[in-house]
Amino acid sequence: MALENTIEARVARMEEDRAIRDLKARYLRACDAKDPDGVRDTLLPHGAVIAFEGFPRFEDREPFVAVYAQLGCAPGVFDIHHAANGIISFEDEGRARGSWSLLFFNINLAARTLTQMGVEYDDIYVKQDGRWWIAETRSRQTFALVQTVDADGKPAVSIMGKTAGAFGAAE
Repeated sequence: MALENTIEARVARMEEDRAIRDLKARYLRACDAKDPDGVRDTLLPHGAVIAFEGFPRFEDREPFVAVYAQLGCAPGVFDIHHAANGIISFEDEGRARGSWSLLFFNINLAARTLTQMGVEYDDIYVKQDGRWWIAETRSRQTFALVQTVDADGKPAVSIMGKTAGAFGAAE
C-alpha cells in the first residue's frame, strides 16, 4: 500500500487542509477586527504577493499591511468578509492552492456608502517552520453594489454591476 493511501497519511492531509482553512479564516477575521498584526501574522514574512483587483500589487506583506491599516482601520469603516466554497489542493507536502468565494460588505460613514461585492480569491499557501502561510493571494471582483446614503438615511444605488476599481466608477 502506497504511503499516501495509509490512514495516517490521509488524516495528516486532512489536518493540513484544516490548518489552511483556519489560516484563511484568521486572515479574514483579522481584516474585520481591524487587526493589522493579525493580518501580518497570516502572510508569508518575506515575499508575500498580494494582488487584489482595484488595488496596487504588493510584493511583500509590510507595505500591504500599512495600506490596510490606513484604509481598513479608519474610524467609521466597518467590514465583514464571508468566505465560502473553499477548495484546497496540495501540490506537495509544503505547498497548496486554495480558491474561495467571498461576499464582502462595507459601511463607510465618512463617504456615506454601503458596498457589497462578490470576490473570488486564488491563494497559494506554503508551509515554513512548521506552519502554513499565505504566500500569494489574488482576487477578482465578480459584482458590486454600491449605495450612497443621503442625509435622511435613504440609500440610492450608485453602482450596480462591477466597479472600475475597489470603489470606483462602474464599468
